[in-house]
Amino acid sequence: MRIHPTALIDASAILADDVEVGAYSLVGAEVEIGAGSKIESHVVVKGPTRIGANNHIFQFSSVGEACQDLKYKGEATRLEIGDNNIIREGCTLHRGTVQDAGITRIGSHNLIMANVHIAHDCVVGDNVIVANNAALAGHVHVGHYAILGGFTAVHQFCRLGAHCMTGAGSVVLKDIPAYVMANGNSVSPHGMNTEGLKRRGFSDESIRSLRLAYKIIYRQGNTLEQALAQLQELASVHPEVAVLVASLQTSTRGIIR
Repeated sequence: MRIHPTALIDASAILADDVEVGAYSLVGAEVEIGAGSKIESHVVVKGPTRIGANNHIFQFSSVGEACQDLKYKGEATRLEIGDNNIIREGCTLHRGTVQDAGITRIGSHNLIMANVHIAHDCVVGDNVIVANNAALAGHVHVGHYAILGGFTAVHQFCRLGAHCMTGAGSVVLKDIPAYVMANGNSVSPHGMNTEGLKRRGFSDESIRSLRLAYKIIYRQGNTLEQALAQLQELASVHPEVAVLVASLQTSTRGIIR
């Protein structure tokens, strides 16, 4: 364990033997940090918080702080972070509330760029990129491989499906289905994230099936219920369409149009 002499580590914190903590950082009570993780200088980590292995948290970030929800009254809620995440300068990641599951969850292999805010009770999947100055309000769910452009602002309770993408400065007020590209204030759909899917190894056939699914949802004048009825057969043949269907079925705020 390599701890700078000016760092403050609470006696109840549990740090793996090779964890690094930089100058003037604070690791509070009920914090657990896994092997290979590095906390740069001037970082505040408060608990209850669990940080997995091989995470790199950069300076001036606030991790595991009590949330900004006025209903929060000091209950023992948590923040849980997976493995192999990069959390850049000035990020704020808050614990959950008892009005939800009581846990804010961030998965693994994510890149969270500078000055990103992830509020209470958010659930962020794996391999997600959140660009500079984006902000997730409370209870937001972000699927695997999603990409949020810089200055994206997401309203509370929104769900962003796997492999979706938002442009810079986007304002998200409703749910974004899986694979869909969205942009604007408020966001509107702009096709499937086909370039991203190609880079992740999706076959041409899979991408064609998703383009067809997009047309059924957005180009044929269908209601969401009508689109889902048409997508069921396509989903039975193409598993990637089933992921899209699931993101539509779990929408609580309605999808972007």
